[in-house]
Amino acid sequence: MVAMQVFGLALDEDSQVPILILKSEEDAIFPIWIGAMEAMAISMALNNLTPPRPMTHDLLLSVVEKLGFTLMAVEIVSVVEGTYYAELVLARGEERVRIDCRPSDGVALALRAKAGIFVAPEVLAAGAARTNQDFQEVLTDESSEKWTEILAKYSLDDIKYKM
Repeated sequence: MVAMQVFGLALDEDSQVPILILKSEEDAIFPIWIGAMEAMAISMALNNLTPPRPMTHDLLLSVVEKLGFTLMAVEIVSVVEGTYYAELVLARGEERVRIDCRPSDGVALALRAKAGIFVAPEVLAAGAARTNQDFQEVLTDESSEKWTEILAKYSLDDIKYKM
């Protein structure tokens, strides 16, 4: 497995779809096109924003921890017909549990839990083969102006569940 870190979030100029960009220590770039809600969840974790009530990823992490598990890592393990598959790696003592998840959800959880993010070498190679595009970084820990503008149209009051 290749250790990765979130390099940033970008916006696909053609489709206007958010892109999560992972980067290895060896400067391998791994882009994943994700949904707007997942981009917002990742952005919130990167910027250490805590909502007044738990969002879905916060809730899931809380449940995992209340059950006595620790999120050790998210591993992006395969790609099938252009769709990436990931697994959460949970630990409780010597016990290890792997749970299927979307890579974007896994990354949102890993950021909150300060867990590792890994990509299988063959998946990394497949991702590199799918794109030779340059990406403009639009969100980092230091600079989030452009992505903040994109997400500014989203309001927690507009998207939260109302009963």
